[in-house]
Amino acid sequence: MATPAGGGGRGGQQETVSLDSLSAQQLTAVKKQLDEEVEHLQGSYQQLAVAQAKFRECLRIVKTGSASFDDKKDILVPLTNSLYVKGTLSDPDKVIVDVGTGFYVEKVRHSPYSHPLSLSDTKSAAVFYDEKVKDIGTNISELEAIVQNKTNSLRVVEEGKVTLFWNTSILNANMSSQVP
Repeated sequence: MATPAGGGGRGGQQETVSLDSLSAQQLTAVKKQLDEEVEHLQGSYQQLAVAQAKFRECLRIVKTGSASFDDKKDILVPLTNSLYVKGTLSDPDKVIVDVGTGFYVEKVRHSPYSHPLSLSDTKSAAVFYDEKVKDIGTNISELEAIVQNKTNSLRVVEEGKVTLFWNTSILNANMSSQVP
């Protein structure tokens, strides 16, 4: 019986270890490590899913909302996921795009200073968000494969641990029945 241990990420090395050669303490340590890795990867998966949903919402707003905005229109500005403040849209041709890690870029619809073929308007914001959604989707797919691999490894270790403990308990029972 063998299981992949360690690695598993992009460019990560995988090492095959025979479960038969591991002691009960080593199996417990491997199981604990795999449990922690799976938990961390699942947390990362959830964070990516939240980020993807955020970018999808931004994409929806940029695609549908910016065309329908009027000058001096009242809007709600999100400060957090659950806190909004009232604001006024001063220019419907300008949007501020969250490019991640606390950085924002202003996109202007009809800038006289931009090259006619450049994407420096709300369409470029939509392209940006669409690419982000796709990139995160790719990352989520890759992460799903890694989580599945780690979960399978964990299952193999748990089965090996159960078999080892079961065999040990049978051995102890046999030994105690042979003692006069």
